[in-house]
Amino acid sequence: MFDKIAEKRRSIRKFQPRPVEPEKIDIVLETALRAPTARRKRSWHFIVVTDESVRTELSKARLSGGQFLERAPVAVVVCGNPEVSPHWIADCSIAAVSMQYAATSLDLGSCWFNIRGNERQDGSPSGDYVKALMDLPENLDVLCIIALGYPDEGPAPYDRDTLPWDNVSYGRYSGKNKG
Repeated sequence: MFDKIAEKRRSIRKFQPRPVEPEKIDIVLETALRAPTARRKRSWHFIVVTDESVRTELSKARLSGGQFLERAPVAVVVCGNPEVSPHWIADCSIAAVSMQYAATSLDLGSCWFNIRGNERQDGSPSGDYVKALMDLPENLDVLCIIALGYPDEGPAPYDRDTLPWDNVSYGRYSGKNKG
């Protein structure tokens, strides 16, 4: 069953202009809250944004590529606390991907909008912009924003034969992929 969800999951950047039911948002969040974390520290925090004007401001967090956040009915800001765990980036990444698979299982689309390590038009860090916009305390850092909504596009699953199987080695590195 999970293999079919993994096969179906694709990044969706076009969403239908209809709200996502609160029950579905809760399921997506519950899945993230159940995600594994290093030493069960649960160093993440999630901010659910449904207000269109705030999503529009979030879409400006990077130099480019955030227009889809304006049209996504839900944006989840994924934050982590380095004071709770030095592994907050991994913790948040696992939770964010878990959200995406949960969304797919509910016939929702999703897209990861990376914040960490990016900058805005003026050269300032994207994370600082989102922190200010969301009124985050100093101890929280922003990893990404997950856009959620009903897809208005349907990219086909990747064909199994086109997957980069050369990137897999068994036992030891095989050296087949020089990249």
